[in-house]
Amino acid sequence: MGDLGGAWREAAAEEAEAAAPGGGGTDHLVVMVHGIVGSAADWKFGAEQFEKLLSDKVIVHCSNRNMYKLTLDGVDVMGERLAQEIIEETNKRPQIKKISFVSHSVGGLVARYAIGRLYRPPRQTSQSAPQNMNDIDRGTILGLEAVNFITVASPHLGSRGNKQVPFLFGFTAIETFASYIIHLIFGKTGKHLFLTDNDDGKPPLLLRMVDDWGGEQFMSALQSFKRRVAYSNVGHDHIVGWRTSSIRRNSELPKWSDSASKIYPHIVYEELSNAETLNECADVVDVDSCILEGLYYGFDL
Repeated sequence: MGDLGGAWREAAAEEAEAAAPGGGGTDHLVVMVHGIVGSAADWKFGAEQFEKLLSDKVIVHCSNRNMYKLTLDGVDVMGERLAQEIIEETNKRPQIKKISFVSHSVGGLVARYAIGRLYRPPRQTSQSAPQNMNDIDRGTILGLEAVNFITVASPHLGSRGNKQVPFLFGFTAIETFASYIIHLIFGKTGKHLFLTDNDDGKPPLLLRMVDDWGGEQFMSALQSFKRRVAYSNVGHDHIVGWRTSSIRRNSELPKWSDSASKIYPHIVYEELSNAETLNECADVVDVDSCILEGLYYGFDL
């Protein structure tokens, strides 16, 4: 979770300082990605706010390559399209030096796949050089400085498991049945969300995306961003459960109370996550879901 306004105020302050005499104008691309069966219009209001408040700091692009039925083609296919879209947008704007993502629902998974494809590892240094996590050591996204990666109600752990899809009411039989028929409704994307894909014997895609896997560097790409923030709904979201969008096990869901903040009254809990490695899945029936939860907890949110 976190403070979206605060993150962007910090970024804007840094950019204002960097753009002092000799600056090259607006060089920060913000890519906004919609959710399933959505369109670029879903981010119309959000994009207008960015342009109103930060018009001299950012260029906003609402992704339009995966709209409506195309969102059923799978996270990987959509991720490839988004990656190509970003390449085309940056080619049209050679002044772009920085990039950020704000994604809703399944769009968060699509953006994570895309950055894994666009990631460029850090430049090689001598073995004797001190190791730290400055901008160069983090790597880049398509050669651009990675600033903010923000997801809003994104099912990072997928939709399989108890109460991951609230409108199924937590009934195990219904949740299990849904995993067998979801592809009939949501196509390949449904398979990815319920971890039932098995392409050429590979692990489910969302499980592969918790690390660098094969030629895609999903985790390295995430680590390249200065800020990684996940917003989740504690209630009234009937599609994406609190646990999957906040990247937690049931036992890790915190108690919360109404916010005392007058500026952000809708934010009722904020947590900065420590990087941890959890190995608690040996005796669990649903191993894939357990591994997802454990590995994802290492995000620095």
